[in-house]
Amino acid sequence: MALLKVTDASGRQAQHQLNSRTPCLIGRAPDNQIVLDDPRASRHHAHIKANEDGSFMIIDGIMANGQLKRSANKVFINGEQKFDHKLQNGDRVTIGASTLRFEQPKEERTADLSFDDKPLGHTQLLMSAKDVLTTVLRQSDPSVGGTAAPRGDKVLESLQRKANILSEIYEMSKALGAGFDLDRIFKMATDIIFRSTPADRVVALLADGIVTEQTADEAKLFPIATRARDEKLEAHARKMTIGRTITRKVMKDRVALLSQDAAADEQFAGADRLDPFSAFKPDDLELISAVAAQTAIAVENVRAHERLAKEEVARANYSRFLPEYVVKQMLENPESFKLGGVTQTITVLFADIRGFTRISEHAPPEKIVQLLNRYFSAMTDIIFAHGGTLDKYLGDGLMALFGAPTVTPKDAANAMSAAVAMQRRMLSINDELRAEGYPEIGIGIGLHTGEVIVGYIGSERRSEYTAIGDSVNTASRLESNAKAGEILVSEVTAQAARSRYQLAERDPISVKNREQPVPLFEIEWQHAISSA
Repeated sequence: MALLKVTDASGRQAQHQLNSRTPCLIGRAPDNQIVLDDPRASRHHAHIKANEDGSFMIIDGIMANGQLKRSANKVFINGEQKFDHKLQNGDRVTIGASTLRFEQPKEERTADLSFDDKPLGHTQLLMSAKDVLTTVLRQSDPSVGGTAAPRGDKVLESLQRKANILSEIYEMSKALGAGFDLDRIFKMATDIIFRSTPADRVVALLADGIVTEQTADEAKLFPIATRARDEKLEAHARKMTIGRTITRKVMKDRVALLSQDAAADEQFAGADRLDPFSAFKPDDLELISAVAAQTAIAVENVRAHERLAKEEVARANYSRFLPEYVVKQMLENPESFKLGGVTQTITVLFADIRGFTRISEHAPPEKIVQLLNRYFSAMTDIIFAHGGTLDKYLGDGLMALFGAPTVTPKDAANAMSAAVAMQRRMLSINDELRAEGYPEIGIGIGLHTGEVIVGYIGSERRSEYTAIGDSVNTASRLESNAKAGEILVSEVTAQAARSRYQLAERDPISVKNREQPVPLFEIEWQHAISSA
């Protein structure tokens, strides 16, 4: 098993299990397998791929259009800058202010394991999935289920064995709740199996995706860990095949299976086995089933932890400029959002403070910062409440998008409602300013609807989710013509909104790159009744 233990620039920690079949992308963008909340990390900073011998190679950059595109701030291995490096157990990878520790103990490498399709041999016992769960309870509480107790010395022997097993299962249960280290869980599981059964080797297989009765025949299994009782058998154990017929039956019928084929297996010929005549018993099957169930819980917990950690980083990044409902949609269905740059029709809102220069000339800098923080917090809340996306702050102004990343029929109407709410909020902000001895301020707002390109735009060193195009310039031009307390909208926005706001026609204005002046309207928001 190969793991990356990640600590990003914000201090968030996560653990990612590497897959020998698919590359692992690392970077700031949300489509990476490992997402780093780190401004010094490139959107796609590096990637890790598996070698044929089961080792892993980290490479600075990603392949784009057939060429390897390197990162801006490089990759450092154990403090030394590297373009590519074959990872060794304990290597420390540094990307920006983030650290990734690679762990792959030698005993965990399982690349040599393969499958065969030999028919089942003499099957001794089958246990249903329901019985497996009952076994877990029975191992934790010997009074649950079971059969009549044997007599004499066998009673003491049986009770002692059950007490030992109960102790082992209890310790393993505690380990499950103590962390997310799969290496420790697997070692503990194999220790229990080796001490309590005649097993010579233990292999942990993980299914790719959810396996059902219908998909069991086609399900792909890959080994995540293997261990042998005797070090002399370690290398030999990894070269042995795994019966695909057995694994398919177990997955399809959802049973635990005990088969007596090992003694006749030619692969053991000449191997120094601990006991050539040892055989598994039904009790062994019960114990291994209980341990397997506990281990499965551990794997699922680690997967859930990794998923939640990744979502937490993505949520923290997106929540800075997207409303909560959009963030939720992106996390639940990331494939529905084309964040590389798409053309769509949106409504752009620009707002800027009028009279701010007068305050900044007479107020201390810390008071100016407090005022801006108060203003931006209030305006951002209003934009989010009306389904808008905060694009950026521009000095004492801001830019917001309605219809990105998701387009709705109410984008223009929502933008107008947000603009009115912003102007109304300024009334209470001015009351607060007057009470503190500051002069009043006002904001001018401009709105325009049109086709733009939206997505992540910028360089590898810095990129941001934004919109570009003629419609953005037009909205900015409308805002620059709006006086304090005014909301100017283009004719296109007015028609798209179909709102009940009263509009007063204004003289058209000329806009760069447009031959015809832009028809203009002002929202009479002081007497407006919102239809939103």
